[in-house]
Amino acid sequence: MKLVAVTSCPTGIAHTYMAAEALEQAGRAAGHEVAVETQGAAGSMPLDPRVIADADGVIYAADLEVKDKDRFAGKPFVDVGVKKAVHDAPGVIAAAVAAVESGVPAPAATGHAAGTGPTGPTTKVDSNAGVGTRVRQWLMTGVSYMIPFVAAGGILIALSFMLAQLAWGDEGVVRVTEVPLDDLMTSFNVVSLQDWAVLLFQTGGVAFGFLVPVLSGFIAYAIADRPGLVPGFVGGSVSVLVGAGFLGGLVTGFLAGFVALWIARWKVPKGVRGVMPVVVIPLLSSFVVGLVMFVIIGRPIASLMDGLSSWLNGLSGSNLVLLGVLLGAMMGFDLGGPINKVAYTFAVTGLATEGLTADATQYKVMAAVMAAGMVAPLAMALATVVRKKLFTHAEQENGKAAWLLGASFISEGAIPFAAADPWRVIVSSVAGSAVTGGIVMAFGSTLRAPHGGIWVLPLIGNPLGFILAIVIGVVVMTAIVVALKSAKPNPLVEAEQAADEQAALVGQTA
Repeated sequence: MKLVAVTSCPTGIAHTYMAAEALEQAGRAAGHEVAVETQGAAGSMPLDPRVIADADGVIYAADLEVKDKDRFAGKPFVDVGVKKAVHDAPGVIAAAVAAVESGVPAPAATGHAAGTGPTGPTTKVDSNAGVGTRVRQWLMTGVSYMIPFVAAGGILIALSFMLAQLAWGDEGVVRVTEVPLDDLMTSFNVVSLQDWAVLLFQTGGVAFGFLVPVLSGFIAYAIADRPGLVPGFVGGSVSVLVGAGFLGGLVTGFLAGFVALWIARWKVPKGVRGVMPVVVIPLLSSFVVGLVMFVIIGRPIASLMDGLSSWLNGLSGSNLVLLGVLLGAMMGFDLGGPINKVAYTFAVTGLATEGLTADATQYKVMAAVMAAGMVAPLAMALATVVRKKLFTHAEQENGKAAWLLGASFISEGAIPFAAADPWRVIVSSVAGSAVTGGIVMAFGSTLRAPHGGIWVLPLIGNPLGFILAIVIGVVVMTAIVVALKSAKPNPLVEAEQAADEQAALVGQTA
């Protein structure tokens, strides 16, 4: 059969492309042709209309709404989450084949034709899911749109501090923050490192300024669709203004979403319906959110944020190491899943805290989280090299790709191994990642960039300690996973080895 597929995940970074590769490989193994369109953070390359026309069926492996879904109208389809495609690609292919064989086509889509008409930001929330699942999906929608702003702002600011230290010396980090904006706008010198440092710092600061409003706005959007955007962004901006930070952004996102959803469901006369989305809903919902934040909960949340920052900055010694161990274990537990994302979001939002010193705990937290998130894929890649016979041929191939994924801080590179052997890989991952998180804290490494792996090494404080912590964690995890797999070999591996030996004997006889 000829199948087409669309993959997308909330962040559009790792699962989107891993699902695409898994579906292509599973389809090839089952004797089918699978063409995949990835709708990730880098955009998408739409499938050729002729390929879609020739397709027997469609696979939607997406956690966001598929763009231009009308292109596939009338074709049998299956709709699964992106993780299902990563963990069980053969099962998804089988389900798609069954859908084609049953001959039940998808209903014709309504709305704009492909490539025409307005298209909004994408999100996917399962209205039939439990409350906990929907809350997570709402939250992850906000986080997924927030991360690019954090990445841009964090890296620009980190680069500005590097240039500032070259230009001013040890006082550079402080000096770059003190240069008035008017000086930059009226007397910028293209050959001055100081001016370039100030430019990068100011631009990064502007990008960071969107962090909380974007988080709040897109949480509200996930709840109430477009009516939630205005009150969500307003609420996020109010949170910044009153000092409530990302905690305030979380609260205003949910508050704005539910208020906008409630107003949007009012039964109003036909003459009023036209002005509801452009006047009434944004006006009333923004007023309610502003009232609640300024008058009722803004100050308590700001106090809570101040307390959290004071607690973090007050940590030292063994307490700081224990925090690193906990965050590292969370990063290694589900490899890009909800627990992993909680730890990562905690670290990322800490970067936006105002008034941080160069060695602030928030920067140490980010370093510990990123280092721990690199351990699992690197360790599994190493394990496939040092004990090749413990892994299937497919896992050995995945190990080759895991080197780059791990080095780039994409924890999901270890998911194929965890899917095939959950408890042994996860136990090993938690141990290795926890060790790395604790060691990074002990060494005092810092990081202002929220992503990048080894590619942002120049932006890391105490880079040697950072790399050593990763190496130790990788060795620990590799040793544990090899020991566990050696104690009870995988039957699939033994079957492959027996087949290889048989083939070798046949070849020798011939």
